[in-house]
Amino acid sequence: MNGKNKWLSLIFIFIIPLHFFSQTKISGLVIDENENIISSANVILKDSTNDAILSYTYSNDNGHFDIQTDTFGKLHLLITSLGFYKKLIPIELTKYQKELKIKVILKEKTLDLDEIIIQAENPINIKKDTISFKTKFFVNGSEQTVEDLLKKIPGLQVDDNGVIKIGNQEIEKLMIDGDDLFENGYRILSKNMPAYPIEEVEVLKNYSNNPLLKGIEESNKVALNLKLDEKSKRIWFGNVETGIGNDSFYELRSNLMNFGKKNKYYFFTNLNSIGYDATGDIENLIRPSRRNEPASIGDNQSVHSLLNLSPGHLNFKQNRTNFNNAELVSLNAIFNPTEKLKIKTLGFFNWDETDFFRNSINIVDVNGTNFTNIEDYQLQNKNSVAFGKLDITYNISKTKMLEATTKYNNGTFNDGSNLVFNGNSTIENLQHQNTLFDQKINYTNKFKDKKVFLVTGRFIDEKTPQNYAINQFFYQDLFPSTTNVNNVNQRSINQMQYVGVNAHLLDRKDNGNLLELQLGNEFRKDKLQTTFSLLENNTVLEQPNDYQNQTTYQVNDLYLKSKYRLKIDDFGIVGKLNVDQLFNRLDNNGNASSQNPFFINPSLGFDLEINDNNKITSSYSYNTTNATVLDVFNDFVLTGFRSFSKGAGNFNQLDASSFVFNYQLGNWSDRFFANTFILYSKNHDFFSTNTALNQNFNLAEKILIKDREFISIDSKLDYYFKFISSNLKLDLTYTKSEFKNIVNNSDLRRVTSYNYNYGLELRSGFSGVFNYHIGTKWNTIEIETTINNSFTNNVSFLDLSLVFNKKIDFQLQSERYYFGNLQTDNTYYFLDFDARYKVIENKLTLGLTGKNLFNTKRFRNFSISDIGSSTTEYRLLPRFVLLKLEYRF
Repeated sequence: MNGKNKWLSLIFIFIIPLHFFSQTKISGLVIDENENIISSANVILKDSTNDAILSYTYSNDNGHFDIQTDTFGKLHLLITSLGFYKKLIPIELTKYQKELKIKVILKEKTLDLDEIIIQAENPINIKKDTISFKTKFFVNGSEQTVEDLLKKIPGLQVDDNGVIKIGNQEIEKLMIDGDDLFENGYRILSKNMPAYPIEEVEVLKNYSNNPLLKGIEESNKVALNLKLDEKSKRIWFGNVETGIGNDSFYELRSNLMNFGKKNKYYFFTNLNSIGYDATGDIENLIRPSRRNEPASIGDNQSVHSLLNLSPGHLNFKQNRTNFNNAELVSLNAIFNPTEKLKIKTLGFFNWDETDFFRNSINIVDVNGTNFTNIEDYQLQNKNSVAFGKLDITYNISKTKMLEATTKYNNGTFNDGSNLVFNGNSTIENLQHQNTLFDQKINYTNKFKDKKVFLVTGRFIDEKTPQNYAINQFFYQDLFPSTTNVNNVNQRSINQMQYVGVNAHLLDRKDNGNLLELQLGNEFRKDKLQTTFSLLENNTVLEQPNDYQNQTTYQVNDLYLKSKYRLKIDDFGIVGKLNVDQLFNRLDNNGNASSQNPFFINPSLGFDLEINDNNKITSSYSYNTTNATVLDVFNDFVLTGFRSFSKGAGNFNQLDASSFVFNYQLGNWSDRFFANTFILYSKNHDFFSTNTALNQNFNLAEKILIKDREFISIDSKLDYYFKFISSNLKLDLTYTKSEFKNIVNNSDLRRVTSYNYNYGLELRSGFSGVFNYHIGTKWNTIEIETTINNSFTNNVSFLDLSLVFNKKIDFQLQSERYYFGNLQTDNTYYFLDFDARYKVIENKLTLGLTGKNLFNTKRFRNFSISDIGSSTTEYRLLPRFVLLKLEYRF
């Protein structure tokens, strides 16, 4: 590890906190001819040769502004403000110049009613916490969805899963003309709504979900607001796009919208068999999480299923292995019957049938136990989800607001697999449901200018019954006395009821300090019932002892939370103290017990803004958490066709401490931006497993172990190279995890895993015909225990964009995958394309889309664990070409 530690040290020297680019600070004062201060004036630094925007800011309440740049030579400083003539100031910076001060005097513009004044638009406007981007200055006409559009906005990032980030922070929500429909499920909007009606993209900094908390709560959240052009308001409009290809591949999506002043409607549908995920993570829509903010009680409450038949996480694009037939319909509306009342309705319906194919060779080699399992796995998931939400907001007055949210979800899932396990043909079937009812009511009273009182109540009822069956019996060694058994079945009921109430006071002092007090009570009751049966055909022969569970677990948490933020100039100290009195009751198979633990969770942190370009935040916390129902049940349950798990069977509280450090150099909108995040956590108590490995089955029992450590270091760097008009991104990540377990009656084993990620990408921002996006990422994983194992994978890509004119554009995407530790078939290439021809501008478009042009049918990868290794082969969607037609109306 010495070599790796040296390598890691070099990363720190490279990233923290040296600013290795020489920068010049341009500062100034904006006034009028009478020397009156002009605030919120736009200040834009441009290249004198091509008018490219290098940086931008605005004057503050005192008329002052600051801009940092590492560009030298002849530049232009453009200053504009409403009601004044714009001013262009030529400047020249030398390479080693540290500072330039400028006094700007703007001349007032007189308005002649008989005169038409044409004022040039600014591509970027900044006003306090809002940054507005005029989309026409950043797009090239190839953008189809909102997601495509946002990828072109400076400082915004959209990853392969559709997660939108500003700098390194995920957005809170994605709104349309100030209204939010999808909360954390915004990917449904960004992946489906067309891009053409969007005129502006607004970045809202220091965002508050509750408008009465704006300027009072300490918020670092960011949100996006999409502003429509005038011709797309107060009328019905939309588009229909259809595509048909070889081998019955198809795609159909449509959008119907009307965004009026009082009412808004957005209806869309998406049907496809090309592997496209139109929803993102649907859980973000059903259970949006806003932890640790006012009125967020219950956001961390859900039921976790015992069994799950799914492809799992792949180090690969999911749409290449997703044999799907998806149908999605969403009906959304916002009504404003009166000025005080707003009603939002959301209806979401999704039907999806997916197929997945996998072959694997799993080698187990641990503590003298050696065997190899071969699996040929074919999985089919049939899902049907209906979700509805009703939001009602009533503004009692300018300082009082009542909010009510009602949600209902009903999901029906039928999962089946055809599995050949070591030559034995096996059929798995899992039928399960999810029924959720969630009601939340929140009252907000801003009783003084900087004081707010909130009361929140919430009720949640969720059920996830499961019926799991296997037509084989692999457990003869586990139940040697049984005969004639030829299949097994497990039925389970997992139900949760939650009731919570919270009173929250926020008091912002005149000096900027903030006091927060919360008093609340949260009650949760879980019922877990499992019945495991050994059968001959349809006859139950035995229901073994130690494999049945009747568990009821109740937790009542009475708490007081306090938080105080002390601000001294640019330095802030945050202290937290949470006091919890728990009342736990557990009933395992008729044996009841109770406990009443009391604990205190303290936290201390600080933030320091050295200057506009250097910011540090850090915190330390000590937390005690209560065990969940999946930790306390007493007997074994079947969690896979060859896996049994057992809880600890009693009460436990787990203690942990953590340290967080974050250093930010520059701002996400600057030409140079770097961020380093460090997390160190130590679990003083944690749940591990005592596992008995057998070729046909595994038995894992939860045990309580002392001391586990985890460290993660994540560094990101963005830099814009002016001379090639391209943006460079560098991403370096290191994680180290230590834990302990017992395998096959061994002594307690220490397992250490290391994960290294290092990647870079370069994206151009040319204004002409051609643009590119190129990148590569390496991932190294190493596991140390009684044996050492490691591998390295690589993913590289090159995307090309050609916009020949307003009618024709062409996009080409290529990828290369390399999987380490595979002697053969370890490198794979993919090529996709999209071509469009606008027959009638803004009306009719023809397109051609091709995927997997090399027709790669399978790929293999390699993975390791603390007990062995696996080589897995996946089947891929074959080559297909879609002929597409889009019509706008």
